[in-house]
Amino acid sequence: MTKTRTALAAAALALGIAAPASAQDAADVELWRLDCGTIELSDAGPFSDTHLYDGEPRTLTDSCYLVRNGENYLLWDAGLPSALKGTSVTQMVFTLSVEKTIAEQLAEIGLAPDDVNFVGVSHYHDDHIGQADEFAGATLLIGRGDAEAVTSGAMEATRAQLAPWLAEGAEGETVRIASDHDVFGGGSVVIKGMPGHTPGHSVLLVRLPETGNVMLTGDLYHFEEQVTNRGVPAFNTDRADTLASFHRFDQMAENLDATVVIQHDPRHVSRLPAFPGSAK
Repeated sequence: MTKTRTALAAAALALGIAAPASAQDAADVELWRLDCGTIELSDAGPFSDTHLYDGEPRTLTDSCYLVRNGENYLLWDAGLPSALKGTSVTQMVFTLSVEKTIAEQLAEIGLAPDDVNFVGVSHYHDDHIGQADEFAGATLLIGRGDAEAVTSGAMEATRAQLAPWLAEGAEGETVRIASDHDVFGGGSVVIKGMPGHTPGHSVLLVRLPETGNVMLTGDLYHFEEQVTNRGVPAFNTDRADTLASFHRFDQMAENLDATVVIQHDPRHVSRLPAFPGSAK
């Protein structure tokens, strides 16, 4: 068995791909859920282009995640801006607020922004990149389609939030992900391309040694009802890509027996321990 695993790992290395999970030693991986804001919806109508949710008020959470792999850290999504702490702002049907910044939460577990090696963003919307520039020393991981949209000049606000990496002449290191990306190597933490919500939208697969596989949705889904009734938001960039990503994600979650966490659904984020607790 040992010889077989060694051969599999060697073959995978020669091909430039991660060895199968069965051929690897269990990675030292840990996952924290962070509170990155609250979104009150006066009307969830925009979250379906077929009027599934017209007139429904909803409360969404804005969750971010910290993943430790050995001594290295990935921040997955960066929430609403720190400037919202202690206040709120209303934009159309959205009322946005923040109680505690990401940096403040990291400090509770003895970390500072400089300890974060990678900032991975599921997509370029403001509620997922709001505090990203506070981690300018990290490498940005972003879908290629989103990076191209941001640098096209059509999104001045988003360009500013990601300026340390994507502004002209920026010095921050960036990885533009075409499809899937193994963050640390070894297959323990993998960004999976799931376009449709935005051109380069992604989700995150985390393989935990005790908890098992966890899949974080980004904004592929915003709340559980979209899974069953296939609600596609009116503001998604590509409906067909969204439906294809629904299919890929659902099959992947089933085949991996994964715990699915819809990042905006308060009923889902409680599937992981409350901070400062962690999943291992």
